[in-house]
Amino acid sequence: MQLEQFLEETARIASAKIALVCGDRRLTYGEIECQCNRLAHSLAAAGVERGDRVMIYLENSVEAVLAVFATLKAGAVFVMVNPTTKAERFAYILDHCRAAAVVTDSAKFQSVNNILDGSSVKAVLLADGGGRQNGRRVLSLEGILADEAISCEPPSKRCIDIDLATLVYTSGSTGRPKGVMITHLNAVSAAHSIISYLENTAADIVVNVLPLAFGYGLYQVFMMFRVGGTVVLERSFTYPAAVLERIVREKATGFPMIPTIAAMLLQLDLTKWDFTHLRYITNAGAAMPLEHIAKLRKLMPHVKIYSMYGQTECTRVTYLPPDQIDSRPGSVGRGMPNQEHYVVDESGNRVGPGVVGELVVRGSHVMKGYWEMPAETDRALRPGNLPGERVLHTGDLFKTDEQGYLYFVARKDDIIKTRGEKVSPREVEDVLYALSGVAHAAVIGVPDEILGSAIKAVIVPRAGVRLTEREVLRHCAAHLDDYMVPKFVEFRAEMPTTASGKVAKLALSEQARQIV
Repeated sequence: MQLEQFLEETARIASAKIALVCGDRRLTYGEIECQCNRLAHSLAAAGVERGDRVMIYLENSVEAVLAVFATLKAGAVFVMVNPTTKAERFAYILDHCRAAAVVTDSAKFQSVNNILDGSSVKAVLLADGGGRQNGRRVLSLEGILADEAISCEPPSKRCIDIDLATLVYTSGSTGRPKGVMITHLNAVSAAHSIISYLENTAADIVVNVLPLAFGYGLYQVFMMFRVGGTVVLERSFTYPAAVLERIVREKATGFPMIPTIAAMLLQLDLTKWDFTHLRYITNAGAAMPLEHIAKLRKLMPHVKIYSMYGQTECTRVTYLPPDQIDSRPGSVGRGMPNQEHYVVDESGNRVGPGVVGELVVRGSHVMKGYWEMPAETDRALRPGNLPGERVLHTGDLFKTDEQGYLYFVARKDDIIKTRGEKVSPREVEDVLYALSGVAHAAVIGVPDEILGSAIKAVIVPRAGVRLTEREVLRHCAAHLDDYMVPKFVEFRAEMPTTASGKVAKLALSEQARQIV
């Protein structure tokens, strides 16, 4: 099965059902299917071929959803780009994946137009315009969708389930964003497993505030389209009260969140809203503080809370059954359907309950590898116990209890999880070193009640140079996505080092915790 068939099959049997709500727009499955087909035909006419990459650089919107499914229908590979992404990172992704097309809006186009010069891009589609922009001819998404001369019938199938569906760019320990290769089979398998344990049906209405560039957010659309439910798409959680009003008004049954959202929610008086229809809450991206779980359970005793663990490389691994949330609030649960996992020591041997080791995952949801990064792929996907198989070494440390429930311990590398996103310290450090006057820089994560972890930059200025926190933050904001910008800046006369001369980040982290 291909991912776009989630939409096609539901449109065939429930054409008039509301599929997507965004702002004051309400689209049925039939309307979305027709518009996606028109856009798919237009992509093909513009030169997008099977296997080509299409970058989607948009806020959460109807147009972003249409672009995803149209790209799949055209036999191409979609690449979601976070709407807050700065030009430097955009340029890297564009060059690395050699995109054939870009779907964006006028404002973002202004910031990346020069980057497109001399690139592999064959077509640019604007959600809010067309004609000529900055001397470049671009296609109007609105015009395409309204053009009745373009067929509403789906293009002929070009892909099979082992073909790529998407590249998901995520930061790695090397500092270079890595393109996680997800096939149709990977995505379909993951969606089916998650649907199974969440018990999703056509009656479900999910309010999603998570970015579609975040796999957790995107899968809300995939899952609802598969079962024939409804997705209510919000731009963000900037105005929590407005989102809660939407949950009540739409009679939402599901609400995915990350710890940051939970912390913001709990600053409000939740008794003011009637959550009678809310059936479940999910949490992923990072562990939710136990205190927050307890408060949500008290405020919403009828709502099932699913604590989950996963990675971009395999979407999801485990979930904690809601009936275990009170007795095992610190656990991320046991394996979801149709996958296997186990914990190994440094020699690759499986370990028993209570022993800390690296989590290994096998299943049809595990990525194909990292786009054009064979060395990184081989480090993550290694030979398994069965002949010919490769399994995912997550790089995350866990232990299990006697019943097999998993408890997250730490990450093997120093990746920082903040606001549900992964941040590579190296990527931030590279930007800091580009600031004149910085002699040494180290980036660590420190505990934060709202963010999960906050980013802290420790800087040793060059001799005779006086740097200010404002200068550092302004520089970072100009070159990094907003979630990568440090919350704290500390200046030191010297950097602590290990015996081998490396920056002693463990010592920095311990000192930071003592201060906090």
